[in-house]
Amino acid sequence: MKPLTVVLGSRKDLPGFEFPQVSPLYPAFARMVRNLEFDVCELALATYLQARGAGVPITLIPAVMVGGTHHRSLTRLPDGPELTPGDLVGKRIGVRSYSQTTGLWVRGILSEEYGIAASDITWVTTEEPHVAQYEEPAWVTRSSAGRVADLLHRGDVAAAVLGPRAIGGQGEGLVPVIPDAEAAARAWVDRHGFVPVNHVVVVRDDVLRAVPDQVRELAQALGAGWSDELRACMELAARYALEQELLREPIDLDVIEKEATRLWS
Repeated sequence: MKPLTVVLGSRKDLPGFEFPQVSPLYPAFARMVRNLEFDVCELALATYLQARGAGVPITLIPAVMVGGTHHRSLTRLPDGPELTPGDLVGKRIGVRSYSQTTGLWVRGILSEEYGIAASDITWVTTEEPHVAQYEEPAWVTRSSAGRVADLLHRGDVAAAVLGPRAIGGQGEGLVPVIPDAEAAARAWVDRHGFVPVNHVVVVRDDVLRAVPDQVRELAQALGAGWSDELRACMELAARYALEQELLREPIDLDVIEKEATRLWS
């Protein structure tokens, strides 16, 4: 039996599977949803929702690979003018891609906790979306800057959205815009009952049809399983995506759950 090609952020050792290393990981997301380049691939949640909406033939393996809170992800210069979330209306915020999952969660926080809609801000991006069929809304513009932090340092944006790894890299020294970000994040988790998911795993539909037992073996090795918390997380992410025009039509989560519980539970 041919080994399945599986791209994950952390290497696994499992007989019958090949785990090529792609670093950084996120360019593999576009390769998967545009070209179906791998059999199985870790995928950002927002990219999965958009790919599902676009009809890309992939199925969710409900294994959470990356997750975390995002109140610290909205950053500013430490020596810049005082800036609160309410001050961001009418301003420009840098983000790697408008469809980046960290950005989805940050915009959800701004809407839910501060009443700021995605369209109240101009989102300045450095990269295109992973899903080729997606057309960005009018409040998104592209920059030629190489990194999101560069936008902030040269004064092109008032704030920047950076994921956890970027905060420790290009975002070193930046500070959160949201006051008491850690406490606010804990309160968010207490209120919603889950930690936001950033990355899941998907399999090509043709691969799943051809070797379902092999895919199931991988899913079990990854600890895949549907849960009430995952359902609640995906419901909120899908609602945020609609509000932010990452999706133009609702996603049928009942179908997704049915697939997941049938194949992975």
